[in-house]
Amino acid sequence: MDGRDVDRALTESLAVLVGREDDDWSVRAGPLVWTCREAAEHIAHDLVAYAGQLAARPREGYLPFDLVVRPGAPVSELLQVVRAGGGLLTGALALAGPEARAWHWGPCDPSGFAAMGTAEILLHTWDITRGLRVDWHLPAPLAKGVLARLFPDAPGGDPAEVLLWCTGRAALAGRARRTSWTWQASLG
Repeated sequence: MDGRDVDRALTESLAVLVGREDDDWSVRAGPLVWTCREAAEHIAHDLVAYAGQLAARPREGYLPFDLVVRPGAPVSELLQVVRAGGGLLTGALALAGPEARAWHWGPCDPSGFAAMGTAEILLHTWDITRGLRVDWHLPAPLAKGVLARLFPDAPGGDPAEVLLWCTGRAALAGRARRTSWTWQASLG
């Protein structure tokens, strides 16, 4: 996966979320304990954090900074922060060669950061749309890429449904809903 996947996921996300700024973003985001607003802040945070990791390339641990969205900022501005975070990650991915490594629970290559960024955008957009009661489905090609990179042992089936199952968001035919999970972004 690469920056084009992050950009596609961001485009899909903003296409469904922009225009819904007047909805109640204080409701719970699907199965999460976060509100829809908190889930959007989390997307922005992780995109900026992943970009920072790729830019600085620390070998151990995360850089000691956090993104803070001003309390009370309108949802329209929050979505601009999400867009900015996606742009920062896409830019960092474009500058990082395939040999680049940065820490995410071990050494992680740019493809891993692209897959994680794509997953954060898709999954939390799904969570938000559940909270806002909007019918939206994960794009299968992007879900397939995330599964291939982060969940190499995922079962077969519809990529969107399998990704939701892999991340504990839904049951899958013949399989109980997961209660814990991790993705495999590190190369070793």
